[in-house]
Amino acid sequence: MLKYRNLVFYLAIYALASCSSERNTFTNRMYHNTTARYNAYYLALEKVEEVENTIRSSHEEDYAEVLPVFYPIDSAVIDQNEELLKDAYSMASKAIDWHKISKWVDDSYFLIGKIQHMRADFDDAINTFKFLNVNSKDDHVRHLALTQLLRAFIDLRKFDDAAFVIDYLSKENGISKENKQYLYLTLAYYYEVRGERDGILSALDKAVDLTTDPKEKSRINFILGQLYQRAGFDAFAYDYYQKALKGNPPYERAFFSQLYSQQVAELEKSKDFKNVRKYYDDLYQDSKNSELRSVILYEKAQFELKQQNRDEGIRLLTLAAKEDGGNIKQKGYIYNRLSELYFEDIKDFRSAKFYLDSAMGNFKETDRAYQTISRRKKVLDEYVVHYDLIQYNDSLIRLSGLTAEEQELIAENFIKGEEQRLINEAAQKNKQKSTGIFDNLLAFGGSKGSGSTFYFDNSTAMQQGSLEFYRVWGTRPLEDNWRRSSKGFQQAIGQTLEEEEAGIIIEDVTTQPDITLPSKEELLKNIPRDKSTIQQMKMEMEESYFQLGKVLFFDLKEAESAMGYLHSLLEQFPNSNRKPEVYYTLYLVAQEAGKPFEKYKASLNREFPDSQYTRSLNNPSQSSGAQGNRVSGDRYKEAYELFMTKNYLSSRSLINQTLKEYPLTKNTDKLLLLDIMNANHLDGKVVYKQKLETYINNVNDAQLEKLAKNMLSALTGDITMPPPISRIDSVGDSNLLVKDTINAAPEIIKEQLIYKENMGQTHIFILALNPQQVQETTNLTADLESFHNSGFSNARLRTGTISINKDNTLVIISPFSNAEKALDYRKKFLTEFNTEGLNAGQKSGSFVISIENFQQLNKRKDLEEYKDFYKEAYK
Repeated sequence: MLKYRNLVFYLAIYALASCSSERNTFTNRMYHNTTARYNAYYLALEKVEEVENTIRSSHEEDYAEVLPVFYPIDSAVIDQNEELLKDAYSMASKAIDWHKISKWVDDSYFLIGKIQHMRADFDDAINTFKFLNVNSKDDHVRHLALTQLLRAFIDLRKFDDAAFVIDYLSKENGISKENKQYLYLTLAYYYEVRGERDGILSALDKAVDLTTDPKEKSRINFILGQLYQRAGFDAFAYDYYQKALKGNPPYERAFFSQLYSQQVAELEKSKDFKNVRKYYDDLYQDSKNSELRSVILYEKAQFELKQQNRDEGIRLLTLAAKEDGGNIKQKGYIYNRLSELYFEDIKDFRSAKFYLDSAMGNFKETDRAYQTISRRKKVLDEYVVHYDLIQYNDSLIRLSGLTAEEQELIAENFIKGEEQRLINEAAQKNKQKSTGIFDNLLAFGGSKGSGSTFYFDNSTAMQQGSLEFYRVWGTRPLEDNWRRSSKGFQQAIGQTLEEEEAGIIIEDVTTQPDITLPSKEELLKNIPRDKSTIQQMKMEMEESYFQLGKVLFFDLKEAESAMGYLHSLLEQFPNSNRKPEVYYTLYLVAQEAGKPFEKYKASLNREFPDSQYTRSLNNPSQSSGAQGNRVSGDRYKEAYELFMTKNYLSSRSLINQTLKEYPLTKNTDKLLLLDIMNANHLDGKVVYKQKLETYINNVNDAQLEKLAKNMLSALTGDITMPPPISRIDSVGDSNLLVKDTINAAPEIIKEQLIYKENMGQTHIFILALNPQQVQETTNLTADLESFHNSGFSNARLRTGTISINKDNTLVIISPFSNAEKALDYRKKFLTEFNTEGLNAGQKSGSFVISIENFQQLNKRKDLEEYKDFYKEAYK
């Protein structure tokens, strides 16, 4: 018995000795290898793989675009699975700390680096992978770490570093088949991010041969099919689509593989159009494709459009938009295609804008199509704002000229007509015919081509008059409201096509909305009754005619339509302050349209000989460009120095010479205002006042306009304006006039500020960048995320961007519960944050702002105005 007890004692001592993480004996190594692999490392790997599976399952494939090589890492998914990653990180760390002599230490370090990468802790992840490359004796782990390091550099768009890793790996020997497969996928990702299709094809061709997982092999083959189809190699595309059908792929991918393989093999080349249409109709009727019917209709519409059957294509797209289920992005593509048709073919920009609204509602900001759509939408938004205002104001002004009895009669007839229209709509819904998008936009009246300009016949005027007889619009998503029609689409486009002829049967399940018609009093109260209101509405119309002409010419490339609106401005407002610029714009428009244009130049020289636009046409070679901006800026500073030393004649001479040689630059308005300041000393108060009034009516810069108004107020005696200070803060600053005039009249500026101090309100931090700086700071977002994770991990800060105008993009960090916390963040940002392309001067231009004040800033678009307030309120 004693011997047995002694044996147990010695075995226990031996086991404890084996548990040591330092002693490098065979027994000890075997113990730690087994324990590390099947306990800590195994559990960590299991949790990481669970998160990776969630990333894959949460990703919704967009088959309208080439599928991404890697499933994108969604930060929302990472946040939702933070506990899993935290546990995995802890387990991997224990595998390292408790089993230091285990051969699974390097694998555990790799898992830690992978978790850091998934969390977007790029600095830590990169250091971990570099550590493994230098210290690991396991080539398998080292090569895997180098490939993951390459992927991190690609994520950060650090292509020079990525190229170095690629070169380094190309010289490595003994890379395993598994690691080669992942390396080739990562190379494909590198070329994908850089937009180099040939590189993607080459890398994926090699990766697919090394892939053993049937499902992954199917996906890679599908991507290759998409790439070859877009490159025009239909035979190759067909082969890869057929290969993608193998490996038991998800039904949706199998469907698209079959659809696209038929396209490249038959549909694009077939002359038997009846057979092609039947193919789509059979797909549609197949119950297995019920979730993909919008796709089928979209593809059939694309086929019809290629056959120049535009009306049928639009009809099919309209039906596709009504289908329930399926990929939400597909609806985005449908609306975007409709927008393109109305924009490019029909030239109905108003309809195009509303389709684009619906398209954007179905895309995320991170989607590839979003940025393209948003740029086009900004232009169309501006068009619709001015177009609608002209329609609305014009119709109300016309109504104001009628007698009260005539106004009441029109209102009564309109209400009766609307009641009858709703009755007809209800009857229409009982018919077995497909419905379309609209008879005119917003359920009634007013498209570009045929819409009336009269208030009671025009949808725009009615809406802007706050006549909410379609109150349903306020309670349902935009994409499901504006496009609903009160008439069949065939009626809207002059067709009477039955579903049987289309080969597709669609049941209209649209329910009748709860509609409230306006009263006669509601209609009549919007008609202006006094001259001042009518005059204000005319001034708004004058500006909208001008802006609409510019949008049509410069952005929409519609020269003849632009001429029409600009001529309307001249006819209706012959004394417009915009007249010089209108002549100038008409000169450019007519020249491009191949119409007589010299008459506009003659009108400028005759009526406005001293205008900068006249000078520009008389000196076209010097009117703009980088050289003009640079030289005019330098001369402005010199002329300002002369003004400050009371050399008014010399200052004026230099200004006139500059305006003659460089009539239209970014410094023109400042030069003109400086010349007016000279006039105060050379020409007397009467001339000075006249020039100020003319300048205020023509200047486009809101800040300079405000300053000119202050100068005029000081002259007329409303307020007293101190003389300008005799100090120039920065010789290299071309905004001296603005700065010194602000400094010269602080009381005036403060009176006009609309910003309010509210230090307890929620604040945001803003970094303002110009377009060039945005391009230079490609790693900004990623570096900000790392900065937040390291210094503000519990603050739940979010990063976003917004463009308030063409010159300023705001990087927004939010939220901060009050001004103090926002200012603390800014202090750390200035001292601790670094990213490539962002210097100390640009960082110092950052500021904080309350939510209430940001709404004003976003409305007014004047950064300098707010910064003046910021310097006073937050100093």
